[in-house]
Amino acid sequence: MSMAAPQSADMQSVLHNNIQALVDHRREQEQHRAFQDRIAGVISRFAGSMAFVYLHLAILIVWVALNLGAIRAIPPWDPSFVILAMVASVEAIFLSTFVLINQNRMAELSERRAELNLQISLLNEHETTRLIEMMSALTERLKVPTPADDELPQLAQNVDPQAVMSQIERVSENQTKR
Repeated sequence: MSMAAPQSADMQSVLHNNIQALVDHRREQEQHRAFQDRIAGVISRFAGSMAFVYLHLAILIVWVALNLGAIRAIPPWDPSFVILAMVASVEAIFLSTFVLINQNRMAELSERRAELNLQISLLNEHETTRLIEMMSALTERLKVPTPADDELPQLAQNVDPQAVMSQIERVSENQTKR
């Protein structure tokens, strides 16, 4: 029996636990959302659906048909379609506000995920640096040369996130000046 089987089971349980933690976290976040944020989310989701398009198309067709006198028993109430234009304008104002509320919430969630990814990456970098230090000490003690011997001192240093961000900003500024 190979050693890969227990590792595979461990990886499966780690993967399952990670997925479950993410699902639980999302559920908890949804439960703590304010009522008005939930309403804005529901409205935004509906406004972005084909059901919304079909509903508005049906209302528009009926409105226009009735106000052009298609059914003589119902007198036109908006023959110049001014009321229709006003209703559509007010609806557009509210819909755009709901969409913006939802987008702000999504941007906040995205920023939190990016911060989490950054923290995990920094922890990973720190752990990798420590592993390099240990491997370097082992190969040195055993007097085993490696192709990376020349790079080891540089690889064994922690990356300074502030220095990386400063360099990214400098490069970005130089590109925008071009």
